[in-house]
Amino acid sequence: MLEILISFVLATATLAISPGPDNIFVLTQSIVNGKKYGLATVAGLMTGCIIHTTLVAFGVSEVIKRNESLFFMIKLFGAGYLLFLAYKVYKSDAKIVFSTENVVHKTTAELFKTGFWMNVLNPKVTIFFLAFFPQFLFSKTLSTVLQFYVLGGLFIMTSFIIFSSIAILAGTISKYLKQHEKVGVYLKWTQIVVFIGIAALILI
Repeated sequence: MLEILISFVLATATLAISPGPDNIFVLTQSIVNGKKYGLATVAGLMTGCIIHTTLVAFGVSEVIKRNESLFFMIKLFGAGYLLFLAYKVYKSDAKIVFSTENVVHKTTAELFKTGFWMNVLNPKVTIFFLAFFPQFLFSKTLSTVLQFYVLGGLFIMTSFIIFSSIAILAGTISKYLKQHEKVGVYLKWTQIVVFIGIAALILI
């Protein structure tokens, strides 16, 4: 059980570090407005993850109760979706691009709301949770709802630590990224390996 949870945290950490719309948004807000504004954005994003965790927890748990075969199909869908994400990352440009031009100044409350709704209204997050979480169910005795909330909690905690670090160290990170262009390539291939590795858990 512990090995599965550690693997989940490591995979989550890798994905949180990899450049994406959310952490780039946090980075730009922190550079333009200041650390606390970046942290407010992070808090909103992570709060939104609770909604997605709840949707997946109760939805998939109900499927498991009713039909094990259908749950297996969900896992296969998850593996396929993760392989699709790996392919999309492979085809994408490894260069990390972020701009602080034309960034609107907002209050911390406004940025919390922005982060929250950015997350909640993004159906790709729910699909990702649906693909990602079932691969890491870790107990045959615990309620699946409880297991999904444990995974959701670990996902939020790990992502919060990394995103908050990005907000606090925004200036240093942006300077580093400008000086080391190959970082994007390393992160790109790490992300691909993680997606394929998780997909392989179910396919083999």
